[in-house]
Amino acid sequence: MSDKIKSTGSSISSKYTPVCLGTLPSFGFGDRIGLATPGHAEAMHRAGEGIYPIFAQQSVREMKRTNRSPRQVMMDAQHGMKVAKWRGRSGADADHLKSRGDVDAMIKAGFTFFTIDPSDYVDTKADDYDEDTLTKKFEAIRGEIDWFNDYDNKMITLPTDTVIDIDHDACMRCAVKYGRAIKRATQIGEYIHKACQIAEHEYEIELSVDETPQPTTLAEHYIFAREFLKTGVKLVSLAPRFIGDFEKGVDYKGDVHELEKSIRNHNGIAQLLGPYKLSLHSGSDKISMYPAFARATKGRFHVKTAGTSYLEALRVVCKYNEDLFRRVVDFSRARYDIDKATYHVSATLDDAPPPDDVPDNHGLEYFYLESWVDVPEGKGFTNLGRQILHCTFGSVLTDPELGPAIIDCLKNNFNAYTECLASHFAHHLDALKSGM
Repeated sequence: MSDKIKSTGSSISSKYTPVCLGTLPSFGFGDRIGLATPGHAEAMHRAGEGIYPIFAQQSVREMKRTNRSPRQVMMDAQHGMKVAKWRGRSGADADHLKSRGDVDAMIKAGFTFFTIDPSDYVDTKADDYDEDTLTKKFEAIRGEIDWFNDYDNKMITLPTDTVIDIDHDACMRCAVKYGRAIKRATQIGEYIHKACQIAEHEYEIELSVDETPQPTTLAEHYIFAREFLKTGVKLVSLAPRFIGDFEKGVDYKGDVHELEKSIRNHNGIAQLLGPYKLSLHSGSDKISMYPAFARATKGRFHVKTAGTSYLEALRVVCKYNEDLFRRVVDFSRARYDIDKATYHVSATLDDAPPPDDVPDNHGLEYFYLESWVDVPEGKGFTNLGRQILHCTFGSVLTDPELGPAIIDCLKNNFNAYTECLASHFAHHLDALKSGM
């Protein structure tokens, strides 16, 4: 086995130790297999300076689905940096943290960027409650929050000159929707702060409030961020749920011009309260909105990707082992309706043909892997077949036959895999830099 593909050892040079990146523009590369970092690093080299990488990025949910540990994710990323001869700074994202145990494991593994996900405590139905229901829900939690009077009927002027009018109804809905989530997020944030102090461990914190079906209002963003910051724990980044649709595996769905206006106002809150970065989750393949995102944030942003690296791995499989790729597609179609439950996707099995209906792998690659062919101004190209493969990564990679076969194919064609990733992500990074 060549040095490029052997598993990591127990000792890696300190020059590959992740650091905090602060409010510098950053890009997260999720690697669900453990072989992608050299390709990610090559994309960074091709794109040039200006954006900083987070190579080790994985959520607890993803680790469970792929049977990987925080230490394994970290060591694979560090080994990949060594292979790529990476010389710059890089961060490490402990993504979607929900418990203190998760935090402890990530600190021990050396992660530096901690993303708090309080989505289990969000009332996602709050926006649809009628007045009577809203009042009852509010009274039920009124004793759990101490901030309501600070925002009730308050008006805030942003640096963009936009005025946030938090009327009584908006304040009640925010309390019902996010009251318990704010409390949970602050608890986890304070725990991260104390645990890292004790461990003498460098850290920075991101808040994820994007796991909702409705866009985050300016009032909700302001209240959530301000209440978190009142604890004294510094916030480096916040991920709102932006307007439009950010579905897994496909380009942005929505009006890019309206999105840019909205992001500009969210960035105004980040300027006013922070400054901190705005973070884009489900950022894979959202090429059509990247320039607008970079402009609206004035280059103070973070973007997270993950599934698109897995799809590029399957592109290599499609090219070098056609039979295996067809088996993966068949298997993924059988698992899709089960595995898609935790994802925001709209694809159905009818949106892409079964392998038996497509005579050659070029056609199958088009239906299941192409992310963009033509991107008209303000609109994105969407190929929903990608979502079928995207959502089923855990089932595929842990299958006793398919998982090892995919890894063997990537190892045997490692240079091709690296080139696939480098070309794919250079496209992402160039689109972001065009707006900076």
